[in-house]
Amino acid sequence: MSDELPAPPPIAREVFTGDAWARAEAYAQLLAGPGVVRGLLGPREVPRIWDRHLLNCAVIAEAIPDKPGHLEASSGDGITASTPVRVVDIGSGAGLPGLVLAIVRPDITVTLLEPLLRRTVFLEECAAALGLDNVEVLRGRAEELKGKRVFDVATARAVAPLGRLLTWSMPLLREGGELIAMKGERAAEELAESDAELRAAGAQSAELISVGHGKVEPPATLVRVVAGRQSPPGGGGRRRRRR
Repeated sequence: MSDELPAPPPIAREVFTGDAWARAEAYAQLLAGPGVVRGLLGPREVPRIWDRHLLNCAVIAEAIPDKPGHLEASSGDGITASTPVRVVDIGSGAGLPGLVLAIVRPDITVTLLEPLLRRTVFLEECAAALGLDNVEVLRGRAEELKGKRVFDVATARAVAPLGRLLTWSMPLLREGGELIAMKGERAAEELAESDAELRAAGAQSAELISVGHGKVEPPATLVRVVAGRQSPPGGGGRRRRRR
Protein backbone atom coordinates (compact mmCIF):
# COMPACT_ATOMS: atom_id res chain seq x y z
CA MET A 1 0.00 0.00 0.00
CA SER A 2 2.24 2.83 1.13
CA ASP A 3 5.07 1.07 -0.75
CA GLU A 4 3.03 1.51 -3.95
CA LEU A 5 3.16 5.27 -3.56
CA PRO A 6 5.13 6.74 -6.48
CA ALA A 7 7.85 9.31 -6.05
CA PRO A 8 6.45 12.84 -6.24
CA PRO A 9 6.90 14.55 -9.61
CA PRO A 10 9.45 17.40 -9.73
CA ILE A 11 6.71 20.02 -10.03
CA ALA A 12 5.45 19.03 -6.58
CA ARG A 13 8.41 20.78 -4.95
CA GLU A 14 7.39 24.00 -6.66
CA VAL A 15 3.79 23.71 -5.52
CA PHE A 16 4.47 22.56 -1.95
CA THR A 17 7.15 24.88 -0.62
CA GLY A 18 8.68 25.37 2.82
CA ASP A 19 6.92 23.43 5.58
CA ALA A 20 4.24 22.37 3.11
CA TRP A 21 6.61 19.92 1.43
CA ALA A 22 7.11 17.67 4.46
CA ARG A 23 3.40 17.84 5.25
CA ALA A 24 2.44 16.92 1.70
CA GLU A 25 4.75 13.91 1.76
CA ALA A 26 3.35 12.80 5.13
CA TYR A 27 -0.23 13.25 3.93
CA ALA A 28 0.49 11.19 0.82
CA GLN A 29 1.68 8.37 3.10
CA LEU A 30 -1.46 8.68 5.22
CA LEU A 31 -3.68 8.45 2.16
CA ALA A 32 -1.79 5.50 0.69
CA GLY A 33 -1.67 3.64 4.02
CA PRO A 34 -4.48 4.20 6.55
CA GLY A 35 -6.59 5.96 3.93
CA VAL A 36 -6.74 2.84 1.78
CA VAL A 37 -7.05 0.40 4.69
CA ARG A 38 -10.02 2.32 6.10
CA GLY A 39 -11.75 2.72 2.76
CA LEU A 40 -11.31 6.45 2.24
CA LEU A 41 -9.27 6.01 -0.92
CA GLY A 42 -9.41 3.21 -3.46
CA PRO A 43 -6.22 1.12 -3.89
CA ARG A 44 -6.13 1.98 -7.59
CA GLU A 45 -5.80 5.65 -6.71
CA VAL A 46 -2.49 5.20 -4.89
CA PRO A 47 -0.32 5.51 -8.03
CA ARG A 48 -2.18 8.74 -8.83
CA ILE A 49 -2.06 10.33 -5.38
CA TRP A 50 0.36 13.06 -6.40
CA ASP A 51 -0.92 14.10 -9.81
CA ARG A 52 -4.66 13.38 -9.55
CA HIS A 53 -5.20 14.24 -5.90
CA LEU A 54 -2.54 16.30 -4.12
CA LEU A 55 -1.40 18.51 -6.98
CA ASN A 56 -4.86 18.79 -8.51
CA CYS A 57 -6.22 20.02 -5.18
CA ALA A 58 -3.25 22.23 -4.33
CA VAL A 59 -3.70 24.41 -7.41
CA ILE A 60 -7.18 25.37 -6.19
CA ALA A 61 -5.34 27.66 -3.79
CA GLU A 62 -4.87 30.00 -6.75
CA ALA A 63 -8.62 30.70 -6.60
CA ILE A 64 -8.75 31.37 -2.85
CA PRO A 65 -8.52 35.10 -2.03
CA ASP A 66 -5.63 36.28 0.12
CA LYS A 67 -7.78 38.38 2.44
CA PRO A 68 -11.50 38.62 3.24
CA GLY A 69 -11.36 42.41 3.28
CA HIS A 70 -12.90 42.73 -0.18
CA LEU A 71 -15.88 40.63 0.93
CA GLU A 72 -18.89 42.29 2.49
CA ALA A 73 -19.03 41.92 6.27
CA SER A 74 -22.07 42.69 8.38
CA SER A 75 -21.45 45.11 11.23
CA GLY A 76 -20.47 43.58 14.52
CA ASP A 77 -19.25 40.26 13.18
CA GLY A 78 -15.62 41.07 13.91
CA ILE A 79 -14.40 40.54 10.34
CA THR A 80 -11.60 42.85 9.26
CA ALA A 81 -9.07 42.89 6.45
CA SER A 82 -6.60 41.12 8.76
CA THR A 83 -8.97 38.23 9.55
CA PRO A 84 -7.90 34.97 7.87
CA VAL A 85 -10.04 33.78 4.99
CA ARG A 86 -12.41 31.16 6.37
CA VAL A 87 -12.94 28.14 4.13
CA VAL A 88 -15.47 25.34 4.58
CA ASP A 89 -14.79 22.14 2.65
CA ILE A 90 -18.18 20.49 2.13
CA GLY A 91 -18.18 16.69 2.14
CA SER A 92 -14.46 16.63 2.84
CA GLY A 93 -14.09 12.84 2.67
CA ALA A 94 -10.40 12.01 2.93
CA GLY A 95 -9.51 15.72 3.07
CA LEU A 96 -9.47 16.51 -0.62
CA PRO A 97 -9.24 19.39 -1.23
CA GLY A 98 -9.59 20.77 2.32
CA LEU A 99 -6.48 19.33 3.97
CA VAL A 100 -4.37 20.10 0.93
CA LEU A 101 -5.51 23.72 0.97
CA ALA A 102 -4.66 23.96 4.66
CA ILE A 103 -1.18 22.64 3.86
CA VAL A 104 -0.40 25.06 1.03
CA ARG A 105 -2.23 28.04 2.57
CA PRO A 106 -1.33 28.27 6.28
CA ASP A 107 -2.73 31.81 6.20
CA ILE A 108 -6.33 30.55 5.90
CA THR A 109 -8.54 28.56 8.25
CA VAL A 110 -10.23 25.43 6.91
CA THR A 111 -13.30 23.72 8.34
CA LEU A 112 -13.59 20.13 7.11
CA LEU A 113 -17.30 19.32 7.08
CA GLU A 114 -18.08 15.62 6.77
CA PRO A 115 -21.12 13.61 7.97
CA LEU A 116 -19.52 10.16 8.34
CA LEU A 117 -17.80 9.32 11.63
CA ARG A 118 -15.06 7.11 10.19
CA ARG A 119 -14.06 9.94 7.86
CA THR A 120 -14.05 12.64 10.54
CA VAL A 121 -11.88 10.42 12.73
CA PHE A 122 -9.40 10.04 9.86
CA LEU A 123 -9.45 13.79 9.20
CA GLU A 124 -8.78 14.59 12.85
CA GLU A 125 -5.90 12.13 12.93
CA CYS A 126 -4.42 13.62 9.77
CA ALA A 127 -4.70 17.21 11.00
CA ALA A 128 -2.98 16.24 14.25
CA ALA A 129 -0.26 14.19 12.56
CA LEU A 130 0.48 16.99 10.10
CA GLY A 131 0.50 19.69 12.78
CA LEU A 132 -2.18 21.75 11.06
CA ASP A 133 -3.48 24.22 13.62
CA ASN A 134 -5.52 26.02 10.95
CA VAL A 135 -7.89 23.04 10.54
CA GLU A 136 -11.20 22.34 12.26
CA VAL A 137 -13.08 19.07 11.73
CA LEU A 138 -16.87 19.10 12.05
CA ARG A 139 -19.10 16.06 11.76
CA GLY A 140 -22.35 17.06 10.10
CA ARG A 141 -24.06 18.25 6.95
CA ALA A 142 -24.06 21.68 5.37
CA GLU A 143 -27.79 22.06 5.98
CA GLU A 144 -27.19 21.79 9.71
CA LEU A 145 -24.84 24.79 9.74
CA LYS A 146 -27.28 27.19 8.09
CA GLY A 147 -27.72 30.23 10.30
CA LYS A 148 -24.99 29.06 12.69
CA ARG A 149 -21.75 29.63 10.80
CA VAL A 150 -20.62 31.89 7.99
CA PHE A 151 -17.62 31.47 5.71
CA ASP A 152 -15.79 33.40 3.03
CA VAL A 153 -15.22 30.43 0.71
CA ALA A 154 -16.84 27.02 0.28
CA THR A 155 -15.04 24.25 -1.60
CA ALA A 156 -16.26 20.89 -2.83
CA ARG A 157 -14.89 18.05 -4.92
CA ALA A 158 -17.01 15.23 -6.35
CA VAL A 159 -19.72 15.78 -3.74
CA ALA A 160 -22.95 16.45 -5.66
CA PRO A 161 -24.33 18.00 -8.86
CA LEU A 162 -23.83 21.76 -8.93
CA GLY A 163 -27.53 22.55 -8.46
CA ARG A 164 -27.68 20.62 -5.21
CA LEU A 165 -24.32 21.96 -4.09
CA LEU A 166 -25.63 25.50 -4.47
CA THR A 167 -28.50 24.85 -2.05
CA TRP A 168 -26.01 23.54 0.50
CA SER A 169 -23.25 26.12 0.14
CA MET A 170 -24.89 29.49 -0.54
CA PRO A 171 -26.53 29.77 2.93
CA LEU A 172 -23.09 29.29 4.51
CA LEU A 173 -21.44 32.16 2.61
CA ARG A 174 -21.43 35.83 3.43
CA GLU A 175 -22.37 38.30 0.73
CA GLY A 176 -19.51 38.29 -1.76
CA GLY A 177 -18.31 34.90 -0.54
CA GLU A 178 -17.42 32.31 -3.14
CA LEU A 179 -18.24 28.70 -3.89
CA ILE A 180 -15.25 27.03 -5.57
CA ALA A 181 -16.38 23.68 -6.97
CA MET A 182 -14.12 21.22 -8.78
CA LYS A 183 -16.18 19.96 -11.69
CA GLY A 184 -13.89 18.64 -14.42
CA GLU A 185 -15.16 17.86 -17.91
CA ARG A 186 -18.85 18.44 -17.13
CA ALA A 187 -18.32 21.86 -15.58
CA ALA A 188 -19.83 23.88 -18.42
CA GLU A 189 -22.76 21.49 -18.76
CA GLU A 190 -23.52 21.54 -15.03
CA LEU A 191 -23.31 25.32 -14.93
CA ALA A 192 -25.78 25.62 -17.81
CA GLU A 193 -28.14 23.17 -16.11
CA SER A 194 -28.09 25.09 -12.82
CA ASP A 195 -29.56 28.39 -13.96
CA ALA A 196 -32.72 27.99 -11.88
CA GLU A 197 -30.76 27.08 -8.76
CA LEU A 198 -28.42 30.04 -9.26
CA ARG A 199 -31.38 32.42 -9.40
CA ALA A 200 -33.07 30.78 -6.41
CA ALA A 201 -29.86 31.08 -4.39
CA GLY A 202 -29.53 34.76 -5.24
CA ALA A 203 -26.04 34.28 -6.68
CA GLN A 204 -24.34 37.45 -7.91
CA SER A 205 -22.36 35.70 -10.63
CA ALA A 206 -21.11 32.33 -11.82
CA GLU A 207 -18.24 31.46 -14.11
CA LEU A 208 -15.84 28.76 -15.19
CA ILE A 209 -12.17 29.22 -14.36
CA SER A 210 -9.11 27.05 -14.82
CA VAL A 211 -6.13 26.90 -12.48
CA GLY A 212 -2.83 25.08 -12.32
CA HIS A 213 -1.53 25.95 -15.78
CA GLY A 214 1.99 24.57 -16.09
CA LYS A 215 1.54 22.57 -12.88
CA VAL A 216 -1.13 19.98 -13.66
CA GLU A 217 -2.25 18.56 -16.98
CA PRO A 218 -4.93 19.28 -17.87
CA PRO A 219 -5.45 22.39 -15.73
CA ALA A 220 -8.14 22.02 -13.07
CA THR A 221 -11.57 23.31 -14.10
CA LEU A 222 -13.57 25.06 -11.40
CA VAL A 223 -16.99 26.63 -11.13
CA ARG A 224 -16.85 29.86 -9.13
CA VAL A 225 -20.12 31.27 -7.81
CA VAL A 226 -20.28 34.55 -5.89
CA ALA A 227 -22.96 34.62 -3.21
CA GLY A 228 -25.50 37.39 -2.86
CA ARG A 229 -27.00 38.80 0.31
CA GLN A 230 -28.42 36.17 2.64
CA SER A 231 -31.71 36.76 4.44
CA PRO A 232 -31.34 36.78 8.25
CA PRO A 233 -32.81 33.76 10.06
CA GLY A 234 -36.54 34.35 10.52
CA GLY A 235 -36.26 37.73 8.82
CA GLY A 236 -37.40 39.23 5.59
CA GLY A 237 -35.54 39.64 2.35
CA ARG A 238 -35.50 37.40 -0.67
CA ARG A 239 -37.53 34.27 -0.17
CA ARG A 240 -35.82 30.99 -0.91
CA ARG A 241 -37.26 28.04 -2.67
CA ARG A 242 -37.77 25.18 -0.24
CA ARG A 243 -35.48 22.22 -0.58
